[in-house]
Amino acid sequence: MTDHPPSTAILLINLGGPDSLDSVEPFLHNLFSDPDIMGYNRFLLGPMAKFLSQKRGPAVRKYYSLIGGKSPILGLTLRQGEALQEALSPCGRFAVFVAMRYWHPMIEDVVKKMLVFPLKRIIVLPLYPHYSVTTTGSSLKEFNRVWRQIGAPEIEVNIVREWYDNPFYIDSMRDTVQKTLESHKLNIKNTSIVFSAHGIPLRFIKKGDPYARQIEKSVALISERLDPGGNYHLCYQSRVGPLKWLGPSTEEVLKELGEKGIKDIVLVPISFVSDHLETLYEMDILYKEKAIGYGISDCYRAPALNDSPLLIEALKDIVLQASQAHKRA
Repeated sequence: MTDHPPSTAILLINLGGPDSLDSVEPFLHNLFSDPDIMGYNRFLLGPMAKFLSQKRGPAVRKYYSLIGGKSPILGLTLRQGEALQEALSPCGRFAVFVAMRYWHPMIEDVVKKMLVFPLKRIIVLPLYPHYSVTTTGSSLKEFNRVWRQIGAPEIEVNIVREWYDNPFYIDSMRDTVQKTLESHKLNIKNTSIVFSAHGIPLRFIKKGDPYARQIEKSVALISERLDPGGNYHLCYQSRVGPLKWLGPSTEEVLKELGEKGIKDIVLVPISFVSDHLETLYEMDILYKEKAIGYGISDCYRAPALNDSPLLIEALKDIVLQASQAHKRA
């Protein structure tokens, strides 16, 4: 932060995750209490969230115990915030704040902390490149609820809804895949690149959610910058419950590649900018075991972006564009 009070605050919002095994169940309760994810009215949602968090809690605790007993997402997001703060320091009086949607620090608490400063503008930047009502939409709805209650009318609010085609983001994804290929001495012509995104129930897509379309566009842009002739696949992971989800599933694609005799694959976390349960457990443990079972000899995983320089450059570019759009308006 500069010596002078900041005039623009950037609010980075991520999903959040339990910070201990004891907090797994209350974290799940917060998650399952969100009508934007569950789709039920609030009268039914309370009892259902309690039931689901208690039912899923033991299994999810086991998964977290395999990756260190907690989610790393807050620490990684704080690192992203610190790196973005440094990158923005020559550009003006910016201050970066970090909030989580379903665990601490909560959006409401962070907004109160931001309002201590004499702000002229807030830029709300959810750390989901691809818009979905279940992620960005839910985070923005919670921010708007908080802002209606405690916000200041003299402060301008700029919202970033999506950034799936930001060129620095696309370059950062190309870079993580390319470095994985090089580190394992893999030829892209002989390696299957499997982009795995977090799935959502299909009913959201049928209602007009742009998530799948934006994921497909990102994959196309990344593939073009890697090698247009490569062997690329797109799939969706983390499916739970009886509803029909976006497909094909990651496991289905792994099985299909194994049946075709593919021996080398690189799993790419396309919709995640930070390591968390979906990368460290699902990709690194669950899907690697599945891949071996389907006859795939080597299943590598491209690192999540975390605080990579190109991702920070993408976030900086997004913030500066939002600031300039405000000035033009």
